[in-house]
Amino acid sequence: SSATILSRVPLRAGERMLVGAPIFHTWGLAAFQLGSVLGATLVLRRRFEPQQALAAVQRHRCTALFAVPVMLQRILDLPADARRPYDCSSLRIVACSGSALPADLADRFQREFGRLLYNFYGSTEASWVSIADPQDLAAAPGSAGRSPRGTEVRLLGEDGNPVPRGEVGRIFVGNDMLFEGYTNGSGKEVRDGLLDTGDLGRFDAAGRLHVVGRSDDMIVSGGENVYPKETEDALATEPEVREVAVVGVPDEEFGQRLAAYVVLEAGSEVDGDQLRERIRPRLPKYALPRDVIFLDELPRNATGKVVPARLPQAAAEAER
Repeated sequence: SSATILSRVPLRAGERMLVGAPIFHTWGLAAFQLGSVLGATLVLRRRFEPQQALAAVQRHRCTALFAVPVMLQRILDLPADARRPYDCSSLRIVACSGSALPADLADRFQREFGRLLYNFYGSTEASWVSIADPQDLAAAPGSAGRSPRGTEVRLLGEDGNPVPRGEVGRIFVGNDMLFEGYTNGSGKEVRDGLLDTGDLGRFDAAGRLHVVGRSDDMIVSGGENVYPKETEDALATEPEVREVAVVGVPDEEFGQRLAAYVVLEAGSEVDGDQLRERIRPRLPKYALPRDVIFLDELPRNATGKVVPARLPQAAAEAER
């Protein structure tokens, strides 16, 4: 609901909001509804183009931008001489949701545009589960922050009990906005009135939520639980890497293994072995990608999420 968002994000009446996220998606619709409540001026475009978005911010003196992570990535990918002529000083809030926000992207965006980024984590069934404000993202880039007023989040192990802080558990959420179709326990699991989001997460020492991936994304490789997002975040920090997606693929010896699909920055050169060696000190051995596949672009849907089914087969095209 609007009250939930406004409890964590300082949006005001009369905002000028550029809505980059598609209106047919939950996130774009939320921006549209918020704008209606606030009496905001909404700036809408048929398609998102990064340079046109910056021009719109300058022309309409937009105070808020609602986007999905890949849109922020495309803005940062603009050459400096194409990005810096635009005056975006009117922006107070850049709100991001729709897919996972990579830690490196959050850090780079705030270094370029200032501390104005808000990361929303939620679902269609449970509305907004947690919101990271600019201070959260400065201290823990890519985190999902803290729950808004009226929302309870618990991380539960397979035994149904809360996991210790720092350990990964299934994310369960409760608030007044749970989709009624699930409150009777059908469809998705409900425990003590809390709905299973289908995601895995951990709380850090400061109590911020970190989403490590979908329950379905976790793989078991050689008996170890492996979370692809940790490997993605490590690879994303390498200067030659523009975009990366990591998924589990079948493996005869280990059951499953990780495959990394990498898009390089224009003009950059690096091979799979070099990337593995660079991230080796930061990850356990079982979290290193056995396959590194280089692509011109990642297959994404209209909201910017990578579509794993459209990734090429790792075994056929991997660079070992």
